[in-house]
Amino acid sequence: MTAQAAVTPMMAQYLEIKEAHQDALLFYRMGDFYELFFQDAVQAAAALDIALTKRGKHLGEDIAMCGVPVHAAEGYLLTLIRKGFRVAVCEQTEDPAEAKKRGYKAVVRREVVRLVTPGTLTEDTLLEARRNNFLAAWAEIRGEGAVAWADMSTGELGVTGANRAGLGPMLARLAPREVLIRDQVVEDIALIGQIEEAGAVSTTLGAASFDSTAGEDRLKRVFGVATLESFGAFERAEIAALGALADYIELTQKGRLPLLKAPVRETGTGQMRIDAATRRNLELTQALSGGREGTLLQAIDRTLTGAGARLLAMRLAAPLTETTEIARRLDVVSHFVEDPELRDQIRTALAQVPEIERSLSRLVLDRAGPRDLAAIRAGLAQAADLAAVLAEHAGLPEDLAAAGQRLTGHDELVDLLERSLVAEPPLLARDGGFVAPETDDALDEARELRDQGKGVIARMQADYAAETGIESLKIKHNNVLGYFIEVTARHGDTLMAAPFNERFIHRQTLANQIRFTTTDLSEIETRILNAGFRALEIEKRIFGELRQAVLARVSQVGDAARALAELDVAASHADLAIGEDWCRPTVTPDRAFQVEAGRHPVVERALRAEGGGAFIANDCALSGPASGAAPVWLMTGPNMAGKSTFLRQNALIAILAQMGAYVPAKRAEIGVVDQLFSRVGAADDLARGRSTFMVEMVETAAILNQAGPQALVILDEIGRGTATYDGLSIAWATLEHLHEVNQCRGLFATHYHELVALTETLENLSPATVAVREWEGEVIFLHEVKAGAADRSYGVQVAKLAGLPEPVIARARDVLERLESQDREGGAAGLADALPLFSAAPRMAPPTPRESVVEERLASVEPDLLTPREALELLYELKTLTLS
Repeated sequence: MTAQAAVTPMMAQYLEIKEAHQDALLFYRMGDFYELFFQDAVQAAAALDIALTKRGKHLGEDIAMCGVPVHAAEGYLLTLIRKGFRVAVCEQTEDPAEAKKRGYKAVVRREVVRLVTPGTLTEDTLLEARRNNFLAAWAEIRGEGAVAWADMSTGELGVTGANRAGLGPMLARLAPREVLIRDQVVEDIALIGQIEEAGAVSTTLGAASFDSTAGEDRLKRVFGVATLESFGAFERAEIAALGALADYIELTQKGRLPLLKAPVRETGTGQMRIDAATRRNLELTQALSGGREGTLLQAIDRTLTGAGARLLAMRLAAPLTETTEIARRLDVVSHFVEDPELRDQIRTALAQVPEIERSLSRLVLDRAGPRDLAAIRAGLAQAADLAAVLAEHAGLPEDLAAAGQRLTGHDELVDLLERSLVAEPPLLARDGGFVAPETDDALDEARELRDQGKGVIARMQADYAAETGIESLKIKHNNVLGYFIEVTARHGDTLMAAPFNERFIHRQTLANQIRFTTTDLSEIETRILNAGFRALEIEKRIFGELRQAVLARVSQVGDAARALAELDVAASHADLAIGEDWCRPTVTPDRAFQVEAGRHPVVERALRAEGGGAFIANDCALSGPASGAAPVWLMTGPNMAGKSTFLRQNALIAILAQMGAYVPAKRAEIGVVDQLFSRVGAADDLARGRSTFMVEMVETAAILNQAGPQALVILDEIGRGTATYDGLSIAWATLEHLHEVNQCRGLFATHYHELVALTETLENLSPATVAVREWEGEVIFLHEVKAGAADRSYGVQVAKLAGLPEPVIARARDVLERLESQDREGGAAGLADALPLFSAAPRMAPPTPRESVVEERLASVEPDLLTPREALELLYELKTLTLS
């Protein structure tokens, strides 16, 4: 009891609120700061690199404390969220003057108004403009699973069935920041591993949050419907996942639900399935090194709006398999390609479009400011201009014409916002000054009094200075004293003596100044302060009215925002196609795969940026015997020659084609790829106890167990992580399984040249290699894919290019020659004796390369003495010498 009695009223309030939010850091509002106490303060100070202090004692111990300014809180929140913390924001919900009415020691009422978590961010400063911020939930009922996802900043809401095997690919596609799971599965290491692999944090909820019956009622309440049937026929697991999302959003937003669009149910049959390993290997949206640099998304992104960039990323993550829908998307891109004037007009207007979706979401959550209204005003005005541009053009594709229609019908709202808002409003409504003049008579009157009051104060200052003879006299203002008269200490005695002491009332003495007031000044101050307060209250009321006007058309405004994003993506694809000389692909429902002069979009971009010369384009034909091309290619050739690049570029071309974009090729016909698998590169997973070879085998097993006839599989160097004969056996059996059982289209690259023998027994397998030329012990990579098999791997030559010391290279050549000789003779027994250590002298000088005949001929030429005819004859002579 004694200890409890020692707790101050404020600390008692803090402890009560903290008790309800044990899993979050509590941002406790105290004036202009959010304060943190006890262990929260210790953790936050370390995470934010701010000072840790102390304030008073609790139960005999010092109370650790740190704080952040309210005006800069968002930056600190972002740091904490990125480091895995959750934050409960506790605001003062009562005016301090009201609290004082309850007694001198009464504490201002405070409540947690919001839980800030990785998946529930809405502020622009906390979000990446060009990517979605998904919150996901996974539910499982009687063996049936489902994933639901929502982006609170844009209102996106979707759900699909997904068992344990399908959860990983879905999370890899969505890249959510936070995943909700039942507390009963928190010990499921495999599940937590899938979530962590997707780069998300897991949050546990009780069984009640995932109850499908309660979830159905919750969703009906959220969307204001009597039945969910109008949204689709949801399975119980899907309802449970959606219900958990809605419950968590209500919990974190304290009842303020964001703008959520009607849930879209995906059946899983309309999109290309790409697992997590394939996305990682192909670096679609995130590079292996982390970040966006070097990804396919970065190479193709020419969007001009945040919403367009997010839509592009979503389409890249989920290519379509429905050829009709793909063709509709390509029709819009083609129209922009063929009409450069329209494309330029559209892109010029789009460059002026601000963020609408996220501003709309903040308005729904009552977390917006005047600039959000201004963004919607500017965005809808640009939408009207774009609609007018499209209306002037005949023969538009169906989807493009429909997008133009969705941009119209907002004139009344735009006119209201134009009349009511100034051109450049402040960020926060509490700052005032955002309502345009002549919007409200009462506001204009209050402003006039407030602004004229400043002039009155200036005149009073001049009058007081003249009356007292003190030219340095100033009338100033602060939040403690209000308006006051300030003079230097030297003149203070003058005002405190007769005849001025009866009029000038002493207020405060400082080291160098003395402050006074007068009855007239106090009266003017009251009038001015009341006018300013009244003007701000009127502006806040008008802000609320404008917010309601926007919310009354929230569905139409959101539809216009999505139409702008679709135009942005299509026009950016067209701009990319023209700038990079890409072609429109033909996507068919069969197993065709014909790429003529295909290129790797990321590598080609990098070569150009580095001045590395032109990319060597190559053909790829995997259409099957009916077209004269085998559906599986066995590729051999040295490292560094470009095998991996060739494998990846054809997978990327399939993705680009099916997302509805042009592709980097002269011509491309792609039969729908319903599954894409890539096993390229080497990496371990030490956190889960997996070696590089184990990771390789797990990924290969997934491919062999899942790939169907419509799949595209690219495999590189299967079996290289173990002993030679083990690896060769695994590669051999894997290739046979792909050919005989999976019967899919595939590119299989290997250094096991023994596999070439399979091309004689497997009718749908063709050999291909990357051309090289060897000259004087040097290997020259031509990066040209051609039919046939490589005779060797040129590993020693590549090692020399990498800079291995010459003695090592010489020793390697000697060992290689002996190995090949022993192999031809039937075994390698006694090889160590035949190749004693240090038999190749490490100190021998590197061989002097022999000068070629071309170099000898060039050395004898005097260019300045050649006539044009002699120069031409020399060129023919050099060409002859090169070929000899």
